[in-house]
Amino acid sequence: MSLIESALEKLRRGAEADSDTRHGDSRAANSVPQPAKVAVVIPPEVEEPRRRLTMDIKALRDAGYLPEEGLERRFADHYRQIKRPVVEKALAGPSEMRIVLVSSALPGDGKTFTSINLALSMARERDISVLLVDADGPRSRLSEVLGIRSEPGLLDALADESVDLESLILRTDIRGLDVLPAGRFIENSTELLASVRMREIAARLVARNPRRLVLFDSAPLLVSSEARVLLSIPGQILLVVRAGVTPRQAILEAVGYVEKTKLQGLILNQTHFQKGSGYYDYGSYGKSEGQSGSPTQDPPE
Repeated sequence: MSLIESALEKLRRGAEADSDTRHGDSRAANSVPQPAKVAVVIPPEVEEPRRRLTMDIKALRDAGYLPEEGLERRFADHYRQIKRPVVEKALAGPSEMRIVLVSSALPGDGKTFTSINLALSMARERDISVLLVDADGPRSRLSEVLGIRSEPGLLDALADESVDLESLILRTDIRGLDVLPAGRFIENSTELLASVRMREIAARLVARNPRRLVLFDSAPLLVSSEARVLLSIPGQILLVVRAGVTPRQAILEAVGYVEKTKLQGLILNQTHFQKGSGYYDYGSYGKSEGQSGSPTQDPPE
């Protein structure tokens, strides 16, 4: 065999050896178990309220549910004092502390006025959002004032378990503020509000959004069984008292219904301000609820 033929033979054998090696590596690679595919489950995004509500500030002011022009700063300061301990406890405590109920002893004490202004003040916070709930089924004053009396809401979700409550929430044009109407009045509303379903709804409202505070505007405690059955749900309760009007005995009876660890204070509504040499009060407005001037908060005894 010539040198050329010998060189060609070596090249041929080398090529065959390379081919065997490549096939062997491929077979070996094919025999190694491949990692199982991992199904990545992406949790569904929290649904934002799909319906919209424009807050008519002028209409609210004309109806006496917002302070007169020029007095906004004074009211803002008062509501900052009221909301601060409530917000701090909501952020630091268990989830039920983010459920706040506003009530009163009697009609006309100004609880809806207080609920609206407190919700607006809370919505200015950077770390939370506020869901204002009309939980006064028989009267639905909040829904009436906001022009959403005919909208489906809380009672509809309680009566029909197939209803998605989040779809009934109205997103307002004010940053950080949503509203849930009372919904269609039902004769057995007390039983619905006392049901396990109501507890589940309340828990779901705060679990759905860890930054959300839920503010219930309930019926007065002494004239409505609906308000009393709700008292076990919130972690914080505020009672509104109309200065010089709400009888002392009525206040004591209302306080007696509330668990002392939940009662955050009494909000004194329609108080008087010293102005110059005399007193200035806001009794001239607040036509429907006795809403009025400077609210102050007294700690429970």
